[in-house]
Amino acid sequence: MKYMLMMNCPRTGYDTFGAWPKEAIRAHLAFMQTLDQELRQAKQLVSAEGLASPHEAKRVRAGKNRMPVTDGIFAETKEFLAGYWIVEVDSPEQAYEVAARASAAPGPGGVPRNMPIEVRQVMSGPPEDLL
Repeated sequence: MKYMLMMNCPRTGYDTFGAWPKEAIRAHLAFMQTLDQELRQAKQLVSAEGLASPHEAKRVRAGKNRMPVTDGIFAETKEFLAGYWIVEVDSPEQAYEVAARASAAPGPGGVPRNMPIEVRQVMSGPPEDLL
C-alpha cells in the first residue's frame, strides 16, 4: 500500500527556520537525508520532496478559454505543506511509524520538532463506493 506523508508547517515556520543557528539547520537537514536514505534502503521510499516557501507559491485556476489565471500568493492559512514522502509499506501502522520518525526531526538545540505529519493512503483508482 502506498501512503503520502505530508509535513505541515505553521505559517511562522518558514520565516523562523532561516533564523535558526546554522548547526541546527544542518542537523535538521542531515536527519531528513538520513531518513530518506534509510527508507530507500528498505525499499519503502517512492518519492520525497521538500517544498519552497509558500511566499513563492501561486494559486491557479482556469479562466476563459481554459487559460491559466493566477490569484497571487498561496491561500491564507495557518499551516502550509512543507514537504512530503510517498512510501510503499505493508500496513497503515508502518506508514504511521515512518511519519512519527519524520515528526521527530531536530530543531534548535536538538529538540525534536514534533511537526504534524498527515498520513493518507494513495488511491490507485476511484473509491469503490463511488462506482
